[in-house]
Order: sequence, then C-alpha cells, then structure tokens
Amino acid sequence: MKLELDQKMDVRAILEDLENYRPRRRGWVWREKIENQKIGPFTYNDCSASLDNYVGIPCNKYFGDIDPQPHNSITTEIASGRFEDDIRRMRMVAWHGADHIMVIRTAGQSHFDGLIEGSPQGIGGIPITRKQVRAHRKACDMIEDEVGRPINYHSYVSGVAGPDVAVMFAEEGVNGAHQDPQYNVLYRNVNMVRSFVDAAESKAVMTWADIAQIDGAHNANATAREAWKVMPELMVQHGLNAIFSHKVGMKKSNICLSTVPPTSAPAPCTQLDLPYAVALRDLFTEYRMRAQMNTKYVTSSSREATVTHVLNMVISKLTSADIQSTITPDEGRNVPWHMYNIEACDTAKQTLVGLDSLLQMVELKKEGPLRDQARELKERALLYMEEIIEAGGYFEAVEKGFFVDSGMYPERNGDGIGRQIAGGVGAGTVYERDADYMAPVTAHFGNNNVAQYDPAAVNDPASLIGGCTFEKPEKIVYIDELDENDNVNVRMAETEEYRSTSKIKPEVQWLADGVVVVELFLPTERRVAEYAALEFAKGMNIQDPEVIHSEVLHPTEGTRIQVKGVLDFDIDLAKLEIPPEPEIMSDDEIRALNEKHGIKIVAATVGEDEHSVGLREVIDIKHGGIEKYGMEVEYLGTSVPVEKLVDAAIEHNANCILASTIISHDDIHYKNMKRLHEYAVEKGVRDKIIICAGGTQVTPEIAVKNGMDQGFSKHDRGVNVATFFVKRMEEKAGN
Repeated sequence: MKLELDQKMDVRAILEDLENYRPRRRGWVWREKIENQKIGPFTYNDCSASLDNYVGIPCNKYFGDIDPQPHNSITTEIASGRFEDDIRRMRMVAWHGADHIMVIRTAGQSHFDGLIEGSPQGIGGIPITRKQVRAHRKACDMIEDEVGRPINYHSYVSGVAGPDVAVMFAEEGVNGAHQDPQYNVLYRNVNMVRSFVDAAESKAVMTWADIAQIDGAHNANATAREAWKVMPELMVQHGLNAIFSHKVGMKKSNICLSTVPPTSAPAPCTQLDLPYAVALRDLFTEYRMRAQMNTKYVTSSSREATVTHVLNMVISKLTSADIQSTITPDEGRNVPWHMYNIEACDTAKQTLVGLDSLLQMVELKKEGPLRDQARELKERALLYMEEIIEAGGYFEAVEKGFFVDSGMYPERNGDGIGRQIAGGVGAGTVYERDADYMAPVTAHFGNNNVAQYDPAAVNDPASLIGGCTFEKPEKIVYIDELDENDNVNVRMAETEEYRSTSKIKPEVQWLADGVVVVELFLPTERRVAEYAALEFAKGMNIQDPEVIHSEVLHPTEGTRIQVKGVLDFDIDLAKLEIPPEPEIMSDDEIRALNEKHGIKIVAATVGEDEHSVGLREVIDIKHGGIEKYGMEVEYLGTSVPVEKLVDAAIEHNANCILASTIISHDDIHYKNMKRLHEYAVEKGVRDKIIICAGGTQVTPEIAVKNGMDQGFSKHDRGVNVATFFVKRMEEKAGN
C-alpha cells in the first residue's frame, strides 16, 4: 500500500488482511548527523537528512520553506485510547519531524497477567494488543515511505505480563520499549523477585529483536516531593537497570537512560539541571540519553509547558540527547490532543535546529561551580550505591524505603516507597525449573537442557521444531476481535459518515468527536470566571462543558480562560450562582493527619465488576493516588464480594473501606453500596469504619443516600479521597 499525498489515510485498508501482515524490519534506526550540510541558504552541523515530505514551522516561509531536521530522534507520545484514530495522528506527527512514536499503554495494564486480544477502547492510553500493535506498525511502514525516514514504533514491556509482551513485540517488529524492573516494584507494586526474573527474560527477547530500551528512572523525579533532591538516586536507578540489561546481553548502544531535568522555572533550573546532566553523562558515557521534559511541575498552561520544554532542550543541547522526548503541554490537562502533539514536535525541531552549532561556539567550563556540583552528585550516587550493598542489596534497600525519599542522599526524610520482598502483585510465582526442563524457542529460556535432545541445537533451540514464531511468523496465532461490542469495527461504524463522505466535524482526540476549544478573557476573578465560562458553554449547547485552563492576569481585573465551545453570547455575572468551592487539603496537611490517625484502607472493585483502572489511579502513587500520602492500602482486586470487603477490613484492622462500583445495570451500584452498609452493620463495625464508594455513575448524594459516608465520581482523584478520609477521621476523633 502507498499513501497518496492528496488523500486521507484509509484506516479500513490498513485493517484489511492484517492477519497476513509481517513487519519489514527489526530493530531501532538512529538518525545520522551530517556536518556542513547545506539546506537552503544555510549550513548546518548538527542536523540529519531532510524529509521527503514535511510541514515546516510557520516562519519557514521566510527561508525558502526549508525544514532542517535535528540529528536527535524526536519522540511523540500518543494516548487517546482509540488506536484507529492514532494512526492518523502518526502520519501528522511524522510530517512534523517525529521518528519515535511512543504509544502509551492504558492505565492498569501493568497488572494484566497475560496478553489481551482484540482492540478495546482504552483509558489513559491504548490497550496494547497484537492487533493494535500490528496495525500501528503496518501504518508506520506506509508513513516512513511517505516521509522518507524510518519510523521507530515504541511501547511498554513492564508489569506481570512483561515477557509475554516482549515476545509479541519481537514478533511484531516493535523498535523501542520501556523496560525497567524497578518501575514495576516501586510504582506498580509488582513483587520484586518476579519483576527482576521477568525483566531478565524480557531483556533477552528485546536483545534478539534489537529493540532499543528506555528505563523508567525518571519516575522518581516525577514522584518525589521535591524532584531536585532525588538526583543521586536517579543515577543509581539508571546504573542498576543499565548494567542489568547489559549483563543479560543487550548492547550498550541500545540502552537509553530516560533523563529528566529535575526542576523548572521559577526555580533557578539551569543552576540545578545542568550539573545533573553533566554528572549523568560523565558516569554513563557508553549509553544513550533520552531527554524528557520535566512533568513534575507542569500545569495546565500550554505557554508555561512550552517554555519548560525549551529550557530543558537547552540542557540537551549543552550536553547530549540521542532521543529528545516531547511531552505535550497537555500533560498537565490529561487531554491527548492531536494539535498539541504536533506543537510539541515543532517546538523540539525549532529549538534544536535554532541551537545548531552551539557547542562549536561555546563550551562548558572545566572548573568552577558546574564541575564541583557535578562531582558532588556523582559522589553522592556512589555512596548511595555503597549503602545499598551494605544493606544487603537492592531488594533489602527497597524494603527499607531507600527509594523516592524526599531528602537528597545522604539526607533521608523517611518517606520513601517501601515494598516487601515477599509481597506485591505476583508474589510467590517464581519457581525453580525442573531438572529436565526444555523449551525449543529462540533467544530466551537459556540453554534449558536442549543438549540432551540434540547437542547441535544448544545455540539454536528452535531448530528442534523447525523454528519458533521468531523465525516462522506463520506459527503465530492471530486473534482478531473477542468483544462484539467493544472493538474497532463498532467504533468506526459509529463515525462512518465522517470517513466516507464529505462531512467533517472538529476534533481534538477522536474522529468527529465534535470538540473545539475557545479562548476568552473575562474581567473578573478566577473562580467566578471559571463558572461564568461554563455558563457560556451551556448556552452554546455544549455537552459536558469543561474549563481546561484558567490563568489569573490580575486578582480582580481579569482571568484568561480556555473552554471547549464557541462563544456567541454574553451572560449577566450578577445572576451567576457560584457553588461553594470543595475543600482540598494540601499534601503536607494530608500527610500530617494521616500520620496522626494511621489510616489503613481496604479497597476493591465489588460485585461482578472487572473494572480496575479508576480505582488503581486513585490508589497508585504513580498517578498521584492516596499511597503518596503514606496511607496503607490493601487492594483486593476486582469482582470482590461485598461481604469479603468488609471481612477483609475487619481482618486487617482497617479503618476505611474504598469500593469501586462501575457497572450500573439494574441499579447494581445502588445495591452494592447499600449492601456494604448493611453488612457492616450486621458485623457490628459500621460505626468504626469509614465506607466510601466511587464510580462513573456515583455521586456524593447517591452514595450517602445508600449508606456510604461519601461518594466519588469519575472526576475525583486521589487527593479528593485522601482529603475526605483525613477530615472524617479528624471528626470522628472529636477534633
């Protein structure tokens, strides 16, 4: 198939005959820097070959429409939830210079214990399935022919199904992947023994497939209370994963450290970020650097995020970045919009090209504060590693809460993430092989006693069966769709008239979603302006209006608002009713009250409900959940009987219950909440336990009416739940 420049991408054509698609190549392709390259009237020293087809930045019209490409691979991240719509976005971002397309995995998939099939819609990302990966890689083949440059396709090899996913990625021609067992342990609470055994297996498969690996150390930066204090720990995490990967067999040139400048203005960020970047590159000279912008301090302001992005790329240019990530300004809004992906790619291209030849004109000082601070960070990292060894090793250090502590090592504040060696998801699931174990497959499971069957097959076990799926892709069992209601065919049928006719609708995320954004100035204070904007949206008949950004220009004179909709009328502010503002406590207030009352929570999705994503986001520290405040959470999983939830609370001496009830058929969410209350009364513990429920159809009013202490909707987050728990505990204590 060939893309025609004057025609839209035919997603249905990509989906046709997908069972017979085979990836054209394996492995990551790096850009090559071309020195003294003439492009238009200029000479560039830090650029790669130009594209065959492209959209340049707006001002290129003044310079002969040139579009020079940095030598860095440029990342774009995609997380809309509908893979069929992301195919069109892939084409657009490639025209704007992206050659590293990273598809964010749907929230919660880390805890899936195997591959999922079909093409369901995702939340917080794309459900990674064979069909989705295959369709995306097939589309990338076509796109790279159109732009004239290889496109690297990337996703995640982590969680309890890591090795399964790694094998599928190797089969399907995936070029890059995140793989870091520490991420599993610290942020997904996967058992550490299981995580590292799985990682060894996954990394071996990735090595065979020549997949470039990116680690997850940057998550400590994003999770720590004060990100600039975890710099020594970040270097330790990088070191552990990098050497582990190399020992498994991965070549160092395919091992990428995910480095994030730890601060953002108004902090003196260069003063802090540059020494860290220098120290990191001093320690890891043989590895690749993947530079990501700071997201710890990102807000809903696209201007602010873009400035942070540019400042971060100055650090990249002064040091190095083999891959330059382009987290979009909407990271702070959690709205994955086409146009901001592209804007971020353009920002990276414009900045890096604009700084071409910088190091030919300036150099970093060899003496002074820069080198002194870099040396100090390296010393702290080495001492940190020594203490880990003294503590008995990595597992023991994690159990003792060494990691993501808010102090700069050797200072410790005692608020690090602690995991139990024998605990977590998948605990007790690693088994010693039987003496006669044998698996005739390529790249993984080691020698595994193949010699007893055929000594000549020791280095090629799959020869015993004429090749496994790596050599014989026709052996792969391709499953198209499993769910008759939640699949790509159903979704595309709903928008068919916008694919096959001349009709169009605005979109920001999915085809024909009908969403537009309007920016306006309202001459009033912030909270009033936000609710006034919602009234304007309602007046335009916009469904579910939402303010996506508000910015005070003066405390009383006016506020800048971005809201979905088209403004064509005015409202009377004197008649505007402003509801009372819900109280949200600060992180420090919540932590202090949690420490005072010792909140312990038992949580589960109840009834016959398999939904886990929303509850996991409320719980998980990675998503800013209640774990980050030090609250102890016993998560029971999905489809948990109501009675078991209460019994578990009694067994664990918990003082809070958090129930997720998403399904609302036959008003089952009402019944679940009511039964929770009644069973707690029967067990004689209702007055001792705070019971809350949440779900897409749950409101505070509905929850309280059915016996709950409080209810939380789809818009509530961990901080809302945590605030309620500590406030209610304080009330119960009579304070």
